[in-house]
Amino acid sequence: MTEIATIAGGCFWCTEAVFSELKGVQKVQPGYSGGRLQNPTYEQVCSDSTGHAEAIQVTFDPKIISYKDLLRIFFSVHDPTTLNRQGNDVGTQYRSAIFYHNQEQKETAEQVMKAVSDEKIWGGPLVTELVPFTAFYPAEDYHKDYFKRNPNQGYCQVIIAPKVSKFRKHYVSMLKH
Repeated sequence: MTEIATIAGGCFWCTEAVFSELKGVQKVQPGYSGGRLQNPTYEQVCSDSTGHAEAIQVTFDPKIISYKDLLRIFFSVHDPTTLNRQGNDVGTQYRSAIFYHNQEQKETAEQVMKAVSDEKIWGGPLVTELVPFTAFYPAEDYHKDYFKRNPNQGYCQVIIAPKVSKFRKHYVSMLKH
């Protein structure tokens, strides 16, 4: 049986590129979560007026990769200490957030957040929102597998490729082959 994790850690092109390479992850869908408008478009979300975050929905097999492991990876591949920002991407749509689907996910997220905080990995306090999941709206088709389909695009080369490379080195044992 599969489970679903919904997380936001900046640009969904980056998070999708990372999480789609993990063993046990069956599907990664970029989209929008945490806002007020139903079925928002990319342009609406980028206007910073809908309240949505660029998020990914990860369908995974918990027998192969745990929710806790997904969250540990999540906290290692984005900066959870910068409010509404990841690098040059600025706005509430780039915030760090965990949209938990049930009480168990909430408790696991609280434990992981405390551990990451205690380890002082990032040198500042976490600003990651921990909020109940309400809705997820898939992004337009051209966002799906963006990094895989556009490896030579400037943003992909400068921002995503180094992040994916670092991730691969750190989590080599957890990658699909």
